[in-house]
Amino acid sequence: MKSEKEQRAGLLYGIGAYGMWGLVPLFWPLLKPAGAMEILAHRMVWSLALVGIALLALRRWGWIRELRRQPRKLGLVAVAAAVITVNWGLYIWAVNSGHVVEASLGYFINPLVTIAMGVLLLKERLRPAQWAAVGIGLAAVLVLAIGYGQPPWISLTLAFSFAIYGLVKKKVNIGGLESLAAETAIQFLPAMAFLVWLGADGSATFGGHGAGHAALLAATGLVTAVPLVCFGAAAIRVPLSTLGLLQYLAPVFQFLLGILYFHEAMPAERWAGFALVWLALTCLTWDALRTARRNKAEALRLAVQAAASGAAPVTTGPAGAPAAHAADGPAS
Repeated sequence: MKSEKEQRAGLLYGIGAYGMWGLVPLFWPLLKPAGAMEILAHRMVWSLALVGIALLALRRWGWIRELRRQPRKLGLVAVAAAVITVNWGLYIWAVNSGHVVEASLGYFINPLVTIAMGVLLLKERLRPAQWAAVGIGLAAVLVLAIGYGQPPWISLTLAFSFAIYGLVKKKVNIGGLESLAAETAIQFLPAMAFLVWLGADGSATFGGHGAGHAALLAATGLVTAVPLVCFGAAAIRVPLSTLGLLQYLAPVFQFLLGILYFHEAMPAERWAGFALVWLALTCLTWDALRTARRNKAEALRLAVQAAASGAAPVTTGPAGAPAAHAADGPAS
């Protein structure tokens, strides 16, 4: 059992991680006149530099040798790098193009997409409340599509790309810093080549708009790595159910920024679509909390029964299955 002090620290780390992810729309506009592709390339290059320094300080290099010996896992890292490139690039473009609210919707519906992928790709069985949540989520997308006159493609692309990224990361199963290092190492050469090409073409903004602008572009590495480190610290200190609730902080902050700071329009059909999404997430959260309580009670009952009979207690995973199989589902 984690101590109360550890859990409190983990909660603060989690709030910090999701809070930073939620407030990041305030950062990308500061990098103008750099375009989304240039910002993305700098994010890749500086993230690798930062995590490289961190791994050097921690002396954590053994995983590289192991990864090189597993071509399948290396291929999955390449897939993760490609998918997160799409996610990062589209998100930066969306924020700097006035689509913060639509971007926030992508991260609201991401848990629903993850569950749907679990059914389609991993043949998972859903509980009735989860089916209801997915159905309401589909209704929300239809309402928003009718309101927009087209499907909310920014939201759907962000949601699906991040869900695929989570699924691939689960299969790779390496630490957060190590994973980010491997992914940005794959991204590094194309990103650096693009920046060199921009410089040769005279289109690069790095160094051409003062030291402050150059420092902000370099800070994209910090913006990427610091929340990830905080998330990693939270993940080992608080229950998954708590992290599951905290994950909604980021899109809530993004949504509020889109309305209150960036003054994006919210017509009635958009409110209706968001209301349906929030209803779906309420069903999902209620079901997760109820299941967690039920599993905890069942684990306690089995422990008491085992203690009474002198047998070893049986541990259960999040879904009531044996703990060895608890990680078989899709990543959240």
